Amino acid sequence: MKENSITVLIVEDEVIVRMDIAHALEAAGFSVLEAGDADEAIAILSERDDIQVLFTDIDMPGSMDGLKLAAAVRDRWPPIKIIVTSGHREMSDDTLPVEGRFFGKPYHHKHIIKAVREMGMMN
Repeated sequence: MKENSITVLIVEDEVIVRMDIAHALEAAGFSVLEAGDADEAIAILSERDDIQVLFTDIDMPGSMDGLKLAAAVRDRWPPIKIIVTSGHREMSDDTLPVEGRFFGKPYHHKHIIKAVREMGMMN
């Protein structure tokens, strides 16, 4: 049974990291979609209307990094809640350029699951 049918889009260019968090979120009962970069994420977001939470890494190759992706999602799909992560930058929820949550790497799955659960229930 999917937990309240919360759908999460994970955007992470490191395949092993992406698979790891995707598995943890699926095991917690969420529906999970995966993208390797922002361009792929935008394509998925353009085709789907059921995504409630975006989980994105900041440092990714391609036309935009995770912060620019978060801003694009905020502007185009404002109901989507945003979680940002990075192993290279230190930020906080308050210093993110969009409303959302920040987790430094390495993060604990249980903290991500809790944040997704809380954010998904806000919709």
